[in-house]
Amino acid sequence: MSRVLLVDDHPIVLQGCRRILEDAGVAEVLEASSATSGYRTFLRSRPETVIVDLALNGNRLGGLDLIRRMRRHDARVPILVLSMHTDPHIVSRALESGATGYVLKEAGPRDLLAAFQSVRAGKPYLNHEIAVQIAMLGSRRDGGPYGNLSPRELQMLTLLADGKTYGEIADSLSVSYKTVANSCSLLKEKLGARNLPELIRMAIQYVSDSPENISGTRPSLAAG
Repeated sequence: MSRVLLVDDHPIVLQGCRRILEDAGVAEVLEASSATSGYRTFLRSRPETVIVDLALNGNRLGGLDLIRRMRRHDARVPILVLSMHTDPHIVSRALESGATGYVLKEAGPRDLLAAFQSVRAGKPYLNHEIAVQIAMLGSRRDGGPYGNLSPRELQMLTLLADGKTYGEIADSLSVSYKTVANSCSLLKEKLGARNLPELIRMAIQYVSDSPENISGTRPSLAAG
C-alpha cells in the first residue's frame, strides 16, 4: 500500500496536495498540522513517504527539527520539503537535516508530482534554479568572507543593504534592538569591518554578488 504523510498547518495546502497525490494513485494520504502530531503519526503509521513544510505553527523553521527526529528514527524514509523559502541557506539546512528533496510551494502540480516520485524512488530532488543557487553558495563558503555566517546574520546583512535601521531590523526579525546591535557588532568582527558604514558597504557587496539577487529573489523573512 502506498501511504504518504503530509505535515502542514495550512488546510488549503493539505487539501491541494491530497488531491494531487490521490489523482496520481496514492492509496492513503495522512495529514498532520503540527510537528508534534506529525511525529506521532509518523511513528504510528509508518508512512512510505513524508512531505513536510518548514514553517509549522508560528515557527518559521520548525520543520527542520521534525525532519531530524524522523530521520533519527528511520534513516531511509523519503522526506520531501514543500516550502515557500527560496533562500539557499535554508534549503541547505533542510538537506543537511535529512530531507531527500526540496520543492517550492509556488511550483505547479506537475513539479510537485515529479519531486514526490523522485524522492519516493530514493532519488534526491531539487529544481534547477535551487540547485544552481546551492552550488554557488558552496563556492562562496569555500573561500568567501561570508562563508562562516549564519542564515540569521546573512539576513541582517541583507536588511542593512536595504537601508534598514537597527530598530527596523529588530521588527523584521522579531528580536530586540539590543540583539540586533550585538549581532552587528559581531558581524563587524567576523568581516573585519571597522565601523557601521563599512559593514553596510560590505552588506551591499554581499547582496550584489549573491545568487538570490541574480535570480530576482531575496532571503525570505516570512513564514512558509
